Amino acid sequence: MFTIDKLSRTPIYEQLIAQFEYGILSGEIAPDGKLPSVRELSQELCVNPNTLQRAYAEIERRGLCYSVPGSGRYLTKDAILHLRSEAERRINEFAELAAVLRDCGVQKAALLNVVASVYASAERKETEQ
Repeated sequence: MFTIDKLSRTPIYEQLIAQFEYGILSGEIAPDGKLPSVRELSQELCVNPNTLQRAYAEIERRGLCYSVPGSGRYLTKDAILHLRSEAERRINEFAELAAVLRDCGVQKAALLNVVASVYASAERKETEQ
């Protein structure tokens, strides 16, 4: 379920957070589903447990999971709603930025090329994994 690119410039804990979010949005991690323990995942990925703890603390801070003492961490029932809401907020920010760039004289084609480049780069990374 999780893979780490130790050569990536993206910190490992950020890679894990992104993969948790993808797992939530794709349905791989079910609402109220138990997340792997820090120890279990650190051994599987050969990653320092502190790194995993940092990732888990962040997804818990974002309201995507909760802890049950002595039992582990579980995905919240509304995690997918949190992620969709965050995506909508970011789209609105992007729209505002696009308006500012337009007012600064940036051509539509230039902005669309940047967006296309970002998506192409992400698609290349997905096919490499």
